[in-house]
Amino acid sequence: MRWLRTFGEVLRSGLAIEETRLEPLLALRTAAGVAIVVGPALWLVSPAYAASAALGAYSAGAATFQRTWRPRKVIALGAGLGLALSTFVGYLAAGRLVTFLPLLAVWAFAAGMAWSLGSTAGIVAATTVGSLLVTVTLPTSAGRALEHAGVIALGGVAQALLILLFPIRRWGAHRDALADALAAVADYARRLRHDPAAPFDPVPLMTARDAAAVTPSQARTRPPVLHGPRGLAERILPVVAALADPDVGAPAEGPGRDRARELLDTAADVLDAAARSIRRGTPAEVPPGSADVLRVDEEHEVLEGPARQAAERLVELLAEALEIAGSGGARGKAPTPSGSASAPILVRPTMFRLVPVVVREVRRELRRDSPVFRHAVRLAAVATLGYLIASWLPVGHGYWAPIASVMVMRPDFHRTYARAVGRLAGTLAGVALATGVVRALGPDAHVFGALAVVSAALSYTLIRTGYAYSQCFTAAYVVFLLGMGGQAWEQTVQERVVLTLLGGSLAMLAYAVYPAWETSRLPSRLADWLAAEGRYAAAVLRSYAEPTRERRADARRALLASREARAAWQEAYDQARQEPVRPRGLTSREAQEAQEALKRFDRAAMLMESHVPRAASRFAPEAERFAEALEADTAQAAADVRKHRNPDWGRVEETLQAWDGATAGDGNPVVRREAELQKRALEDLATAVSRTPLERDVGSAREEQRVRAAVAAAGAGSGPAHRGG
Repeated sequence: MRWLRTFGEVLRSGLAIEETRLEPLLALRTAAGVAIVVGPALWLVSPAYAASAALGAYSAGAATFQRTWRPRKVIALGAGLGLALSTFVGYLAAGRLVTFLPLLAVWAFAAGMAWSLGSTAGIVAATTVGSLLVTVTLPTSAGRALEHAGVIALGGVAQALLILLFPIRRWGAHRDALADALAAVADYARRLRHDPAAPFDPVPLMTARDAAAVTPSQARTRPPVLHGPRGLAERILPVVAALADPDVGAPAEGPGRDRARELLDTAADVLDAAARSIRRGTPAEVPPGSADVLRVDEEHEVLEGPARQAAERLVELLAEALEIAGSGGARGKAPTPSGSASAPILVRPTMFRLVPVVVREVRRELRRDSPVFRHAVRLAAVATLGYLIASWLPVGHGYWAPIASVMVMRPDFHRTYARAVGRLAGTLAGVALATGVVRALGPDAHVFGALAVVSAALSYTLIRTGYAYSQCFTAAYVVFLLGMGGQAWEQTVQERVVLTLLGGSLAMLAYAVYPAWETSRLPSRLADWLAAEGRYAAAVLRSYAEPTRERRADARRALLASREARAAWQEAYDQARQEPVRPRGLTSREAQEAQEALKRFDRAAMLMESHVPRAASRFAPEAERFAEALEADTAQAAADVRKHRNPDWGRVEETLQAWDGATAGDGNPVVRREAELQKRALEDLATAVSRTPLERDVGSAREEQRVRAAVAAAGAGSGPAHRGG
């Protein structure tokens, strides 16, 4: 994808309408928080204080719309305190560029590094940079600066109090995450009816696990239904895959396949009912024939062998799901699935205990090749450069240019450019809309204050519909806010458009000058995923060799690590497809084929896991030896992929051949069949990433040329240049 085509994609993405569910009640409550602080400040004090109060309340309210599993009131308080601190510190350094610019650079760099903690922390930190820039023009003394900081913090407190007094869909985000996980498994079961090799995206399960981690205070108030069903979805997933697979489950055709399709369809209905029950908190109706379908007749059951075992296991798990669907998630009535009653609660650190976690995550990202570190450098450079350029221009409100840059910049290319386009389009529309309203109504501080609150409400309502459409009303909100403070709207319109264009252009130029392309990182991401999948498959095989609780725990940890590596690969792959640079190390076709091969490898390991014996059985040395060979070969292959060498599966092939000769090996046929499928998937992976002899020769020649050029450059720096050979 080249630059011209990329810009077309950026334009479509920046102006796209996201079809998400609107939350007008949340928007109304958050807008009420803005009105509560703006009205009294405007009526009792002055428009300047009302502007500070509006800044704190609006930014704190916007922070609560970010997807986070911490209490919303904590997010609002944290955002308000961060804005207040940046306001006061910014005023202390304001007045001289020699003190303010270093502070701005350091603060912006720290805000960029906040992305190492997640998108919510990064976005909230970016708003504090905006507060640092805009509020230095409001106070006239240190005392006044402290007063403005207190008023800004009061805006965050007001939002937190409203969340506490008027909760809307308490635990709603956590319920949605768990319901989405169950619905994803239900959709997977339906797709398996027609495609036994259908892939499954583990992201909903990963999100549900992230949502399940709670602080000790949250654990005391969490509804019982939110603790347990996630593990049920995790256990159902490999069972439905094993039932549908023609190699280790139901036969490809005949009555057995029809019975498997019937069970899969019923499983999907039951899981959907459980998802609706958890999402709404009310009992859900399950199709009346589900109980009859889930009855395994000992005498007339058509499924046999591993397929029958999978069917019986699925019936047991769906019985638990039926109880959840019938309970409606009511407090004290939701059953805890068997096998998870003693499962420990996933603990999320409190705000005070989060400090060492923050330090560790930030230190891990302090390296030149980190996208977060590069984003922080770009943010610091653009904020200071934008402020300097705007201060030299013959316009007021020069802080708008760096604010525009800071608010659109993201660690990846596509979102930065798409948000720059969306911000410019939204600003133009919002300024035009606000201009027309101001012309029609005339200057009036109280009217402008009311219009600012209405604009904030519309911005909150559309915040998840698309950045451009939310930004339209954000721009109108700022125009009304400045009009409330006595600024001439004609000057405001021109300045905001010009400076927004300047800030967006600087943000886009910064990424082009100092990029963090994911295209060049694809081989490393693929190698990480391959090594993680190898460890997961080896852990499952060791569970067959010695099915103990410790081995199952090892397999679980390896599974979670493989999912994280897969998600990191998928994110990098999606971003690389949107970047305007040539492939480096992996072409688009090679990356796609390697991805499909590793998905098949992961599926084979998942099918193995579904048939792991529940109790201790005799030792299976073949499974243990194959696990060791598989882990060793995948680890070596990961190193080969990073260095663009062809992977080799010599140990795997040798061990598999020895397994064929051991007739008294593992009595479970699933293990041997899936081991063969894993070997085929690894061979397909090697075919996808391997280079031909000609490609290796060309690559070696290019590497030799680079070495010679580096040596020549070093020699030129220490002595006279040599011509010729």
